[in-house]
Amino acid sequence: MSSSQQRADVSTVPGMKIYDWFNGPYPARVRIALAEKGLLPKIEFIAVNLWIGEHKKSEFLAINYSGTLPVLELNDGTLIAECTAITQYLDSLVGEPTLTGETPVEKGLIHMMTKRAEIEFLDAVSTYFHHATPGLGPEVELYQNAEWGGRMRDKAIRGMRYFDNLLKDQPFVAGDRFSMADIAVLGGMIFASLVQLPVPDECAALRAWHARMQERPSVQAWRAMVERGAA
Repeated sequence: MSSSQQRADVSTVPGMKIYDWFNGPYPARVRIALAEKGLLPKIEFIAVNLWIGEHKKSEFLAINYSGTLPVLELNDGTLIAECTAITQYLDSLVGEPTLTGETPVEKGLIHMMTKRAEIEFLDAVSTYFHHATPGLGPEVELYQNAEWGGRMRDKAIRGMRYFDNLLKDQPFVAGDRFSMADIAVLGGMIFASLVQLPVPDECAALRAWHARMQERPSVQAWRAMVERGAA
């Protein structure tokens, strides 16, 4: 964690709620961002159980039309969904904008690489999970296309190779600093681990980057929350 983040005063930040599930790959992105910004003490986590389809029930759809996690609720009732939007808000809320970029070039590169991490890797693993595995079970997976799921598995592996090649020449996904683009790739790695989709043996740079990321206090804080479970 950088010195600017350590110095950031969160004492005046109002309390917030996060609707998520403790070990979900997409919720992990926001939990890691919260830890990076020192905002975890300000959050009340509301569990929405993915495995029994609570995120697709009418009660949650009233909170988020898309039926996806996570969702941030501010103390005035404002609801913000989508990981990049939540991270942008949190990064602007306290301290320097270390996760989403300070200069126009940084902002552009970070958002570009975050989108690529989603399209080429994380979302592809998600589609594989929902279509080519039992997924969240028959009550949630109302339609499955195993062939499409298999294609998305292959796309995710291509995405791993893309990021491996990128990380041969730079320390982080969007350049020289840790950002929400790295967090998005971490989400992909978390999801790949959950569905037992291995990283190709030749992706040494991606593996080395992932090992370094495990040493970040924010990632360790996320892992500790997972180990504690839904409570």
